Amino acid sequence: MRILDLPRTSSSRWAAEIRAALLLLAVPAIPALAGAQDTSAVGPYARAVATWISLEASPGAERIATQRIQSAVPGFTVDRMGNLIKKVGDGSPRRVVACAIDESGYVVSQITDDGYLRVHMAGNQRHPALWDQYHEGQRVIVVAIDRGSVLRTKHIPGVFAVRSNHLWRKRAADDAPTSIENMWIDIGARSRAEAERMGVDVLDPVVREWPEWTYGDYVAGPAAGNRAGCAAVAAAAASTDKRSEGETDFIISTQKSFNWAGLTSALLRLGRVDSLYIVDQDVAGRAPSTRSVRAPWPAMSGLDVGVISAIGIASRYPGTLTESLLEDDVEKLHRAVGRAAGLTGATPPAQAVAHGWAAAPPLVVRDSLSRYADMIGKLVDVYAPSGHEQPMRDVIQPLLPAWARDSAQVDSIGNLVLAMGPDRDTSVFIAHMDELSFQVTRIGSDGTVSLQPRGTFFPFLWEGQPALLHRDDDKIPARDGRLGCSASREGPMRGVFIPRDSAAQREPGTVTAWFGLNPAELARDGVRVGSPLTSFKCSARLGDVRITGRSIDDRAGVTSLLLALDDIDPAKLDHKVIFVWSVQEEGGLVGAKALAARLGPSVRRVHAVDTFVSSDSPLESRRFGYAPIGQGAVVRALDNSSVASPDEIDRVVRIARTAGIPLQVGTTNGGNDGSELARYGAIDVALAWPLRYSHSPAEIMDLRDLRSLTRIVTALAKAPSLPTPPARARP
Repeated sequence: MRILDLPRTSSSRWAAEIRAALLLLAVPAIPALAGAQDTSAVGPYARAVATWISLEASPGAERIATQRIQSAVPGFTVDRMGNLIKKVGDGSPRRVVACAIDESGYVVSQITDDGYLRVHMAGNQRHPALWDQYHEGQRVIVVAIDRGSVLRTKHIPGVFAVRSNHLWRKRAADDAPTSIENMWIDIGARSRAEAERMGVDVLDPVVREWPEWTYGDYVAGPAAGNRAGCAAVAAAAASTDKRSEGETDFIISTQKSFNWAGLTSALLRLGRVDSLYIVDQDVAGRAPSTRSVRAPWPAMSGLDVGVISAIGIASRYPGTLTESLLEDDVEKLHRAVGRAAGLTGATPPAQAVAHGWAAAPPLVVRDSLSRYADMIGKLVDVYAPSGHEQPMRDVIQPLLPAWARDSAQVDSIGNLVLAMGPDRDTSVFIAHMDELSFQVTRIGSDGTVSLQPRGTFFPFLWEGQPALLHRDDDKIPARDGRLGCSASREGPMRGVFIPRDSAAQREPGTVTAWFGLNPAELARDGVRVGSPLTSFKCSARLGDVRITGRSIDDRAGVTSLLLALDDIDPAKLDHKVIFVWSVQEEGGLVGAKALAARLGPSVRRVHAVDTFVSSDSPLESRRFGYAPIGQGAVVRALDNSSVASPDEIDRVVRIARTAGIPLQVGTTNGGNDGSELARYGAIDVALAWPLRYSHSPAEIMDLRDLRSLTRIVTALAKAPSLPTPPARARP
């Protein structure tokens, strides 16, 4: 985590920001469920392997991982190829037990003039056909390597860009898998120079930001089987149990991705080797046993190796991001490696290793935008699937000003409604609390769960990713003042969205999930048809002025209403103003429909405060929807559900200019809550902020736009309620 230099500001303003941060830390947790998933049930082998999966080991840059391993497992030395080697015993026979720590992946291949990163593959390992798609629209880490010291390596969060769903509705290309030619990384930089100042350079590795993920009796993650193999090699090397006669050399090798160059170089220096055991799924054919194999590298002179055997492990969804290993199988792997090493006793679990990186949470980065980053970062990390918004209400209500807490009411459908000012010329500002999600439609006899989307988005963005199933009373404890980021260990039921090319994904076009449990166990733990699912998320600052996280749509709108209340005195209003935090906007505007039916024609104006889906991305056409992020809030003048009159647009623009508020005007796709009140006669002028990669896990906004949005909401709420001017006569 990082702390920026403190801004030059008055002590009172700084104190106010500190008080705001402390208030956020005091948000109460969500009530607990007695039967919530117990992470301690996951065995010690799986828990240890989860930490090995998180190691960064791009071919040629393995020292980032090997230094972590050396710190956790003493006794290894490093050779000139970067291999970790430990010799135990002496004499004959000589046996070698080896694994490879590197996995082929992406590296930065270009920094564009506008600050995006392009990538290329490093290494020659084969990946599933949808490997690029599994990374599209997901959070990644750019490992900015310090050539002088690994300990000074920077870990820069970013996202792989993805098309915005709203801008691509009903187009033939919706389901076409992406390729490396269409992959762009957004790290929040606005230029090549800014990206370079952040520490990015060509050849820096890029890895999927993967939480330590266990579920049921499984551990899951990229290259899980091979990382479990290296964990088992390290565990055997560290064992003090009695060993067979002779010498055992343990090698955690580098550059497997280039014909096992690290291992072959180490074997050449050893001389005669009687038996070689390679602990690797690719060599073993993912067989859960030890078997004789041919050398996995091209023939070369000088190697003197006798019998070559491979040790593998059974896995689910092999080769994908969600490759999953059963605790019992990981333990069996450790035993098999121990036997290969000549150990006579059981091999205990490997030592856990520290991966060494963490994205800076919004609350820690202190600057002039902290007020906005703190609040939206807190709210983005809350899970509130459509129809299950109680967790958001529980967070919002304590953040209301003292005068508003008793006035705010929850209506019959779940909207949180705050009315203020005299009862005339009502203006409504409405932002929705819910987020995109799935719901269970069927529980199969094998425990797989069939899903239906709640809201409009590209379902393939969830395939092969972590899955979370939410029960009504699940608790996610706050850590470091953050709600939701601990869901990787506690609270909702953890599982995986099954990759599309897996045999378990039987029906084309559907999305399914697996939680490592059978139907009876799922029922026991509260899983039902209709249960909501999301995926893991944890917001992060990008660069100096941007933030990323799933469900910025519409937590930015929720944030703007909350922060606007700091500058509104209800006693000074000359008309009624109603702030509404609505439910079930995604997929039907359900909360807005109920509100409109109740308020009827009493509303004069309505401002839906929601996303402006921007084409500010290299993947989009700028024919429409182009509102650059960082240039201010947007009047969403035209979308698929409503249109604002020129006179009303002029009114909002005039108020913004008078107050010096940056504001754009544009047209985009999508619907807004205000359209439901417009059907009863309200004037609908939607307010928005530009968002990249809408309705995806990779959403990005500029915090300056959130500041602009908050200011225009405040200004419009306080503005005198003037009648709509007559239509301008055309000459």
